[in-house]
Amino acid sequence: MALYVKAGPFPAFDMLRFKNLARTRDRHIARASSAPLPLQYGTNGLAARLHPRVQNLAVSDIAEHSPDVKTYTLSRSDGSPAAYFRAGQYLSVQLEIGDSRLTRPYSICSGPRLALEGKYRITVKRDPHGFASSYILDNWKKGTEVRTSDAEGCFYYEPMRDASRVIALAGGSGITPFLSMASAIRDGEEDFELTVLYGTKSAKDALFSGEFREIGRLCPKVRLVNVYSDEDVPGAEHGFLSAALIRRYAGPGSYSIFACGPQAMYRFLDAELPKLGLRRKFIRRELFGAEKAPWSLPGYPAAARDREFSITVRSCGKQTVIKASANESVLAAMERAGIAAPSRCRSGECGFCHSRLVSGDVFIPEASDGRRAGDKVFGYIHPCASYPIGDLVIDLPGSY
Repeated sequence: MALYVKAGPFPAFDMLRFKNLARTRDRHIARASSAPLPLQYGTNGLAARLHPRVQNLAVSDIAEHSPDVKTYTLSRSDGSPAAYFRAGQYLSVQLEIGDSRLTRPYSICSGPRLALEGKYRITVKRDPHGFASSYILDNWKKGTEVRTSDAEGCFYYEPMRDASRVIALAGGSGITPFLSMASAIRDGEEDFELTVLYGTKSAKDALFSGEFREIGRLCPKVRLVNVYSDEDVPGAEHGFLSAALIRRYAGPGSYSIFACGPQAMYRFLDAELPKLGLRRKFIRRELFGAEKAPWSLPGYPAAARDREFSITVRSCGKQTVIKASANESVLAAMERAGIAAPSRCRSGECGFCHSRLVSGDVFIPEASDGRRAGDKVFGYIHPCASYPIGDLVIDLPGSY
């Protein structure tokens, strides 16, 4: 087989250069080998700043909206930038309460720009059915040290997917990610029109009204509309977040729906949003946490309610047997028993708690089943969204 080489005006010189390629390469390697290798590459350093395994923060300020609702400013002690985030994301807060080790996700209510000052703000509302929120509200003070994840979640504006106009549907403390989005629009870090329909029982239950008014004064792209179910107030809407109300404020043209609120709000929207005729990609919902009444959902075996089962947890060469109520998730049972189970979203979507169900049966609500098809085939579950309906054996990944 003949070898064809394109020669320039001086063919012999071209062939000589080709012959010397290996020698030239070796000379460059020998020259470079005397220089010390960098201790850290720039890309790795940036990744570590944006996605740290753990962030060590401390409570630097507390704003009390009521005895059951407070906003905490979490700061880095040295004032250096905290991990940056997209408006709408959350922090997973690590807690140790007695013998229990657990995490809870809280939406960041401050704008991303504040992270450059080493600060986040989160709002905590007391949940009478839980114990993490009550612990935080009753125990966190200025100076309390707090460990969190980096920013998590996919509940943020994406211009290649979402319409340039967003109708946000908020209920209760579900207003927090929209305050972050409004701040980002005001600061020029996001560019879309945001109309927030905020449903509460009454005016005294609404959070951040003053903050939204100030942002709206500075930025015409942001608007807050209060919707009260239990009182009729001039300048606010009366009723619920119905399809008719959404249409009135959306007007003509395309728009996206972003919803964040309690499970009761989502159940109401399940019947209302289909009336809008929007494409599926234009409807986004924030995760709402574990189902608090699994026995009320279709497919739940009624005989399992209120029963207690045993769970054998295998992790890192250890095996622990714990008791678990059928009324709470497998993850909650492990946390109460002092097992440091990995978790982030606590809603069945992120997969951080992904574990193998070796034996036994669980109930998984359809709305919270974020497993991949392969997980279902090979017996994997998300403990945060799985409820024991018999004795279980599970393989748990390493703790955080």
